[in-house]
Amino acid sequence: MSEQQPETIQQVLEKNIGALLLAIAMVVSVGGIVEIVPLFYLKTTFEDQVYPEYDELSDVRPYSALELAGRDIYQREGCYLCHSQMVRPFRDEKDRYGHYSLAVESKYDHPFQWGSKRTGPDLARVGGKYSDEWHRQHLIDPRSLVPESVMPRYPWLLNAKIDGQEVAKRVKAMAVLGVPYSLEQMQQAATSVADKTEMDALIAYLQVLGTMVKFEPGREYRD
Repeated sequence: MSEQQPETIQQVLEKNIGALLLAIAMVVSVGGIVEIVPLFYLKTTFEDQVYPEYDELSDVRPYSALELAGRDIYQREGCYLCHSQMVRPFRDEKDRYGHYSLAVESKYDHPFQWGSKRTGPDLARVGGKYSDEWHRQHLIDPRSLVPESVMPRYPWLLNAKIDGQEVAKRVKAMAVLGVPYSLEQMQQAATSVADKTEMDALIAYLQVLGTMVKFEPGREYRD
């Protein structure tokens, strides 16, 4: 008669909910410590301060009033549910999208648009890749340009006007959160979007994505 084999750790945890909860708490705590502790001794996590000699990193600026309005529309319409804005430092992603995303590129984003959901392509480097007219047609009828697309149509953006007063409030709100908008930019926010449509705003936002840092070939911004 063979001797009974001792239970493995997995078998013990499967039968003891208390032990399972304790093990989960320990694993989560270790992961949290690994993520949080470095923040106490790192002076910054933004590459423009880690590499002050790289002038191209200092070009990151707050969104214009129109771009900020476009960003709000992007979130309102749920674009982030299918498109990430985070190129990871893997060869296949860099070959397809370009240089991996830097923290400094999202320093004025509240909230940032990172993620891993890609029903559609990543948009971190989409700025300047297509013309304004291409984006306009793509938003009106995606399948007229990309037949296999499953993206919904957004034709109503063409006629929906931007509310300048609401945009001005958003700019002021971002300033409260630490985005360095000047008094002049806050005062002129409403007039700068006068007669603009939601289509204009969304296209302006898409066209600025990934364009603020002029990456030099072969240079990678990491320690």
